[in-house]
This record gives sequence, C-alpha cells and structure tokens, in this order.
Amino acid sequence: MFITGAGRGIALAVNALWPRTALITAAVQNLPGGDRATQISRTPAIMADAAHAILTSPSRDFTGRFCIDDLVLRDAGVTDFTQYRVTPESDTLLADFFVPDDVDENPGGEKLLMMEPPEH
Repeated sequence: MFITGAGRGIALAVNALWPRTALITAAVQNLPGGDRATQISRTPAIMADAAHAILTSPSRDFTGRFCIDDLVLRDAGVTDFTQYRVTPESDTLLADFFVPDDVDENPGGEKLLMMEPPEH
C-alpha cells in the first residue's frame, strides 16, 4: 500500500488489533452484570503493549494482519499474562464475542466465559 499525493512512494503498514477478552472500560461496567464483568476482564495495558509490539515491528514485514492482543504479545515473548488481569488471582476471563471461534489459541491459559452479543 502506498500513500498518494504528497507522500507518494512512502510505504504504509496497515494492521488491526482486537482484544481476546473484555477490557475494563465504562462500556463493560455499564453492561447488565457489569460489576462482575469488570472483575473478569483484562486491563487496557494489554492493548497498549500489543500496539507497541506492532508499531515497533518492521513495517515491511508486519502488515495486512488482523491481530489478537495476547497472540501478538506471545509472539513478542510474553509468557505471563496475569499482569493484565483486573483480578490477578482469577483464572477466568470474559471472552470478547467479536473474536471468531476459529481463534482458539489462548496463550494466557485462562478459562474463557462467552460474552453474549448485544441485542439489536
């Protein structure tokens, strides 16, 4: 992919990043059962660390990917994901319902509770 116009010829890497689990945010807290949901969520730090890993990767080699936060960090060498849990002693996390079923690797090893998609 190339930027057109003034930046003509400059290579541009494009990637997407999504969390495997719910993150402790106001949106999660406002869900029915939000207090429980926040306790079995991860902190936004996991997304920050995964974004950093992506942004510091060679852009010519790392582009065109839809990344899951913990898989990016696993590939960057992270082996302990407890630091990202809101409740470090809990081994259960609330799975994000947008992560496809075929993404079944879970490098953190936590039990994942399925989140119900919002009603329309």
